Amino acid sequence: MAFTKTATWAIFRPPFVLRSPSFSHFSLSSYFSLSSSIYSSRSVGPLYYRSRLLLSRKVQMSAMANVNLGLTKPATVSLPEIDLSVKDIDFAEWKGDVLAVGVSEKDMARDEKGAFENLVLQKLDGLLSGLLAEASKEEDFTGKPGQSTVLRFPGLGFRRVGLIGLGQGSLTTATFKGFGEAVASSAKAAQAANVGVLLASSDCLSSEAKLNTASAIVSGTILGIYEDNRFKSESKKPVLKSLDIIGLGTGPDIEKKLKYTEEFCSGVILARELVNAPANVLTPGALAEEAQKIASTYSDVLTATILNEDQCRELKMGSYLGVAAASANPPHFIHICYKPPGGNAKTKLAIVGKGLTFDSGGYNLKTGGSSIELMKFDMGGSAAALGAAKAIGQIKPPGVEVHFIVAACENMISGTGMRPGDIVTASNGKTIEVNNTDAEGRLTLADALVYACNQGVEKIVDLATLTGACVVALGGSIAGVFTPSDDLANEIYLASEISGEKFWRLPLEESYWESMKSGVADMVNTGGRQGGSITAALFLKQFVDEKVQWLHIDMAGPVWNEKKKGGTGFGVSTLVEWVLKNSSS
Repeated sequence: MAFTKTATWAIFRPPFVLRSPSFSHFSLSSYFSLSSSIYSSRSVGPLYYRSRLLLSRKVQMSAMANVNLGLTKPATVSLPEIDLSVKDIDFAEWKGDVLAVGVSEKDMARDEKGAFENLVLQKLDGLLSGLLAEASKEEDFTGKPGQSTVLRFPGLGFRRVGLIGLGQGSLTTATFKGFGEAVASSAKAAQAANVGVLLASSDCLSSEAKLNTASAIVSGTILGIYEDNRFKSESKKPVLKSLDIIGLGTGPDIEKKLKYTEEFCSGVILARELVNAPANVLTPGALAEEAQKIASTYSDVLTATILNEDQCRELKMGSYLGVAAASANPPHFIHICYKPPGGNAKTKLAIVGKGLTFDSGGYNLKTGGSSIELMKFDMGGSAAALGAAKAIGQIKPPGVEVHFIVAACENMISGTGMRPGDIVTASNGKTIEVNNTDAEGRLTLADALVYACNQGVEKIVDLATLTGACVVALGGSIAGVFTPSDDLANEIYLASEISGEKFWRLPLEESYWESMKSGVADMVNTGGRQGGSITAALFLKQFVDEKVQWLHIDMAGPVWNEKKKGGTGFGVSTLVEWVLKNSSS
């Protein structure tokens, strides 16, 4: 378990009580038989006794971990296969099922006769003999965000026209992603196989803005069409087969941009699937297998190293192993390394993701109102890291080396588990008094950050569903950012402008560290209730080399969409953009 300097019993403990007699791999009678033989070996000597105890525990844990709880296996679900194309044509010539038009509140302005002032809407209304103006007025469609109306008009090349509101003011990446999601919803409702998309006002956009706008619309549509039905007995396949982007340019630049969009969307979908997967399916071992699968798929640029419990013990990862000690599912430390084609890297980066595949809270058990049933998403940081690794493996940015690191484990309860008041020792030698076993994520990240620094990287970004305090402060849509580096904060800010994900920088108030001091160790793992997300970030800072630029993202809020009851894949697109900005492309 934990590497305290004076207590060998912290590593070797009596075998835990068998929690269920129903495991076919390890019967209750064989348990008592093995236990009896172990206890009868006391005369052999304490070292032999302790070794047999450790072997007993591993045999039991291995037997229990092999049981497929619930007999649940995810079905194989194909990713959306949508033929993307860009067209520079008169929209009146387009033929398909639904023509979706993005309309701002300004675009809906009318003259004194009630006619549209916007040229695109004027022409569309003329094709429909004035019915569009009449119908939009009856539907009270004004172009506000979230508004949409789909109207069926016979006699045109397209069977339906959809008006989708973009709101007013400056139109951002998030706005156009939302537009794409609305396009997906309209396509599903209409059972449309072919959709065309255009903006009522696009002439004012620069060439670069058109590229980013097209990318945002496509990503919103792809992610909106995809549904995670792996655990449903029946599921419908998406009908949408093609998406045509009209009026935002043509040529190799936009085609390259849309190919890139498909690649990072595949990473976002992977992250969503990992977050959605229940803990009886996505164990630490299963997460490690997923990492190996990613690396083998893109083996020209990715390699995967998986450290087992004994290897982590050799690296003195007592903080991480202390959290993992109670679970029947052993820990797996994941390290994916991306090296660019040719191997020449001017910059070395690390992305560290929290990988708690389930968090019960340990002995500080999560009780009523603590959303314990959702604690499968406590590995959202690792999902973002692996999703980014998958995308980077496809994009292959030059001139940058990236290390994706996850200390995967479960935080459970058993006789072998970490207790409140225990002292664990991290791999950099610092000691931690565990005053709350439910503040476990930072304990796993401590050793992961030390490991990342030892890879010789210059910059580290870690992502974690770390504190409820950050959700209270920023709500469910915005992640908190903590860093002593203004330059690194600016890099993430610029990446998020392109990705459309929302971040807010919070202070690393050093005076708050006073609440993290221990009377018997170097620090405790939690402070008081006030400033909880800040003290958590200050804790992580203790495990980062001062020469390394470091930024912590607390994504406890945006990891999950409560309305849709699913993971969001938050962080993947921002991480990919950050890596690209550090590449030589």
